[in-house]
Amino acid sequence: MGRMPAGAENAPEERFLVTGAHGCIGAWVIRRLLSEGTHVVALDVSDDDHRLRMLLSGEEVEALARVRTDISDLEALARTLDEHEITNVVHLAALQVPFCRADPSLGARVNVVGTVNVLEAVARREAATAPIVYASSIAAYDVDATLEGGGHPATLYGVYKRANEGTAAVYWSDRGVASVGLRPHTVYGPGRDQGLTSSPTAAMLAAAAGRPFEIPFGGSFQFQYASDVAAAFILASRSRAQSATVHGLSGGAVSMAHVVSAIEAAAPEAAGTITFVDEQLPFPAEADHDALREVIGTVPETSLAEGVRDTVARFRELLAAGVVTLS
Repeated sequence: MGRMPAGAENAPEERFLVTGAHGCIGAWVIRRLLSEGTHVVALDVSDDDHRLRMLLSGEEVEALARVRTDISDLEALARTLDEHEITNVVHLAALQVPFCRADPSLGARVNVVGTVNVLEAVARREAATAPIVYASSIAAYDVDATLEGGGHPATLYGVYKRANEGTAAVYWSDRGVASVGLRPHTVYGPGRDQGLTSSPTAAMLAAAAGRPFEIPFGGSFQFQYASDVAAAFILASRSRAQSATVHGLSGGAVSMAHVVSAIEAAAPEAAGTITFVDEQLPFPAEADHDALREVIGTVPETSLAEGVRDTVARFRELLAAGVVTLS
C-alpha cells in the first residue's frame, strides 16, 4: 500500500507526479527532474504556467506531460496515478497565506482535503510507490517557535499545514503510507511571486528593473534558494524512508539587512532603493534541520551572495525577453 521497500529489485523506472506544478517550488522541481532526463507529470488546476516558462525552454514546456485537475477531486487524482504509472509523488499544491486568509474554506479544501486525497490515493494503490513528499511550512510553528505545548500557528495556512503533518502520521500508522514532510522557510528565486514571504524576491526583480521597492518585513529568517529547496524534495522522494517524518530545511538564519546588501552587491545601481520594514514575521527565525540529513543526505546549499546574484541576473534576462514585466 504505497510503500516501495528499500533495495527492491527490478524497481520500475521513476515516474514523478508533481502537484502544484505551476507554483514556484513545483516549477523548480520539474526543471531539476527534466534536466536529468526523469519522466515527470505536472498536475495543476490552473492553466497559468508562467513560472514554468521562466525556467524551461519553450520545447520543454510544450513536451511536458500535464494533467489539469483539482487536487480536491480524489477520483481524478487516483486515475492520474494509475494512468501515468506514477512511482514518486511530490505534493506541493496549496494556497498561500493571503489566499487562505481571504477564503478559509477554499484554503482548507485545497491545503487539507487535497493532502488527505494524495495520501488516500496512494494508500489505495496496489502498485508500490516511493514515500510521498509534501510541503509543510515554517508557518506550522506557533508564535513561540514551538510545535508543542498547546500553542497554535499564527495563520490559518499554518494551522492547515500542521493538520497535514498529523494526517500523514496517521496514514503511516494506520495504512503504512510512508511520507516525508519538509518545512521551507523563506524561499526565493525566479518564480517566487506569491505568498507572505515572496517580497524579497520581488525586491530582486525591482532592482533588476531599476525600480525602488520596500520589503514589508524584516528580522532574521532562513533564506532558501528555490533550486536547493527543489533538490531537497527530490532527494526526499528518493530516500526510501519507511516512516512519517517532518523536517526543517537546511540554511542558517540571515537578517534582512544582509539580504538587501546582497541585492545591492548584485545590482550596484540599486543602492539605497531597496528598503524594508524592520518587523519580524510570526515564525521562528530558524528551524532545526539536522535530522533531515539522516534521511536524505547532503542537500545543495547555495550561498546568499550567489543565489541573489543568479536571481537578479536571471530577472534581467527575463525582463529583456519580455517574459517578466513590472506593473
